[in-house]
Amino acid sequence: MLRTAGFLTGMFGIAAVILGGVFAGSEGFIGALFGAVLVLVFFSVGQIVIAGVMKNAPEMAMTVALLTYLVKIGVLFVIIILFADTTAFNTKVFALTVVACTIAWTVAEVWVYGKSKVLYVDPVIKP
Repeated sequence: MLRTAGFLTGMFGIAAVILGGVFAGSEGFIGALFGAVLVLVFFSVGQIVIAGVMKNAPEMAMTVALLTYLVKIGVLFVIIILFADTTAFNTKVFALTVVACTIAWTVAEVWVYGKSKVLYVDPVIKP
């Protein structure tokens, strides 16, 4: 899952960086790069943490997923506050890149989970 979603998100990120650089100059390039990297790091770390929990304690998966979501929202809130009035990068390009990369990751994740064969019942094993 991580490979497919990461690849698709990376492709969207590269396109956003190119478009940001073309249409908004160096500030757009930096904003798109920062947005794409932020989305890739956030979603990758969350996926790695949840995968580790699923191996060791699957009953805790939902709790950990919600906790990682809460932490990501908190960190994103802090980042938005820190860079609210920045002139280091184009904040509009940053925001559009974050939205586009998030949609790309989510679509890839849904596609991968839709294609996977996950047992949702315990199979009865007869002796």
